[in-house]
Amino acid sequence: MHILVCVKQVPDTTEIKMDPITNTMDRSTAPTIINPFDAHAVEEAVQIKKQMGGKVSIISMGPPQAQEVIKKCIEMGADEGYLLSDRAFAGSDTLSTSYILAMGIKKVMDKDPIDLVFCGKQAIDGDTAQVGPGIACRLGMPQLTYVEDIESFDLERNVVVLHRKIDNGYEVVQSKLPCLITVEKDINELSFSPLTNMIKAARYKPIAWGINDFESDLSQLGLKGSPTSVRRIFPPAQRAGGELLEGSEDKVVKTLVDKLKGGILQWQI
Repeated sequence: MHILVCVKQVPDTTEIKMDPITNTMDRSTAPTIINPFDAHAVEEAVQIKKQMGGKVSIISMGPPQAQEVIKKCIEMGADEGYLLSDRAFAGSDTLSTSYILAMGIKKVMDKDPIDLVFCGKQAIDGDTAQVGPGIACRLGMPQLTYVEDIESFDLERNVVVLHRKIDNGYEVVQSKLPCLITVEKDINELSFSPLTNMIKAARYKPIAWGINDFESDLSQLGLKGSPTSVRRIFPPAQRAGGELLEGSEDKVVKTLVDKLKGGILQWQI
């Protein structure tokens, strides 16, 4: 079984800061990490490989330094990695990103057919949850989102049975292979990497592909292929301190009712 996992390098949002002058994210102050949802997708792919055999490939789009997240995946147990990196990809929104990744996946499939594509549910820097489904649409694959458990594979019938997370529980879904799955964090627990994997990752060099390595429509790349753009990122305003009402009960109640009426009137206007 050949499983391909899409991963993204993201800023660590626990240490991120905002530039008070430009109101934009100051990426220089935050270390980069593998997107947490993607890490669980890699873990699931590696666990399936251990049970059923096969190999796990990684693909990522980003600047040259994004090779570090691919190395992290090799450390986790993946076998090979592909980095899609080109200045022409800069500024891509989710629509353009899904196009570029789909082109890269098709190139991988040309030399080695893929049975499963894994993605994290969403990236923590954008929170759109759009790229995985976008890739599935472009590849013509069934998409199964918000997956929290993979119940079984039947390779004779070429199907997978899994659980999709919904508001009040989960639903059991069966799909033909190949398909694309986006995973929740609770699908597994991340395991520790053995020393041999760490050594392999330290020496590993991902296969790098740019715009000249596959046929693509230039109008769908980067800013030209992105109908949406982020104009500004800013932190929410801090809440002001509460107002303490003093006086007799009747006075406090009257003041509170007046303030509530004023707020309702303002909202209606």
